[in-house]
Amino acid sequence: MKAVVWHGVGDIRLDDVPDPTIQDPTDAIVEITATGICGTDLHFVRGTMSGMVEGTILGHEAVGIVRETGPGVRNLRAGDRVVIPSTVGCGICSYCRAGYYAQCDNANPNGPSAGTCFFGGPKTTGPVDGLQAQYARIPFAHVGPVWLPEQVTDDQAILISDIYPTAWFGARLAEVGPGNTVLVLGAGPVGQFAITSAFQQGAGRVLVVDGIASRLDQARARGAEAIDFNAEDPVAVVHELTGGIGVDRVIDAVGVDAQRPRTGPAAEAAEQQADAFEQERSQVAPEQNPQGSTWVAGDAPSQAAQWAVQAVAKAGTIGIIGVYPPDMTSFPIGAAMNKNLTVKMGNCNHRRYIPHLVDLVRTGAVDPSTVLTQVEDMPSVLDAYETFDRRESGWTKAVVAP
Repeated sequence: MKAVVWHGVGDIRLDDVPDPTIQDPTDAIVEITATGICGTDLHFVRGTMSGMVEGTILGHEAVGIVRETGPGVRNLRAGDRVVIPSTVGCGICSYCRAGYYAQCDNANPNGPSAGTCFFGGPKTTGPVDGLQAQYARIPFAHVGPVWLPEQVTDDQAILISDIYPTAWFGARLAEVGPGNTVLVLGAGPVGQFAITSAFQQGAGRVLVVDGIASRLDQARARGAEAIDFNAEDPVAVVHELTGGIGVDRVIDAVGVDAQRPRTGPAAEAAEQQADAFEQERSQVAPEQNPQGSTWVAGDAPSQAAQWAVQAVAKAGTIGIIGVYPPDMTSFPIGAAMNKNLTVKMGNCNHRRYIPHLVDLVRTGAVDPSTVLTQVEDMPSVLDAYETFDRRESGWTKAVVAP
């Protein structure tokens, strides 16, 4: 079968690989009908998340049709259509039973203390082969895959695999409640759903910061007040829009690959931090392999975290869902402490939220496919990776049909 395979930083290929097989009683083999390219995948290619194992199949977002199940899978049958959560949980440990599927004690083969297990990740997360393939082996399939009703299309369901639940989780982390003014940092696919999730959880106003016009246009269409960090100082604008107080809640949907402003009033301050940012980038991405404007690690790893702390009101809450690798140690902890801030973060417990989000889509409460900007076929997947990586205008979320 064909699959997108990681061979090194800056080196991914569409390879022929062996078809997956049942290895454990609770495995399932799923034929993938839609798979997404996520910003997290780009971290592995840019080098801002190290520890990848050569030969690992990438991808952690997928919809598909069950083709085979092990004897321990009692809830799925061949022919069932399912959405696959990005993180893997066993369903029986204390963490899974409490809803913390991303911290399952049993799914990660590196042991209980290793933390999150997810598809297509580095050695510390398994590694478990990913979902950018024609077929995939799904461990703990009696727990993970969620059955899809016919009213939910593949284009809708693929966005429930990871980015919608991650955004929903971010709003939960930020403690968004009725009437809150919320700032979303980043208007990429997760940021778009963070806007929607914040409104769904009661926000009165949502502000969003990004530097790409097409993404800000999408954010406005969702009801957000857009701030272009290449034209304005985002922190100053937030304070202006909130009467000098700041926002109640912040959702960081950017993470370690943040880019600093190139123009406008915020560019000067970022330039003054250029040396510190470069040290951070060398720390989180010790191996880099940029190819022109492709596979370039973000040049301001702590920028989003700094803006989050500066823009939130005293005693406010920050929810961090943008990816930060274990090597990232920079955070404005002193400023956060002296404002009495609450900071929550983590990998999404996808399986906890997916059934509810599937139901929202089924009933027509939301159409997640509005975030989709590109649908590609498997032969063009590498081109799609490169275009998505360069953050080209109009490319918010790309999905591949294997």
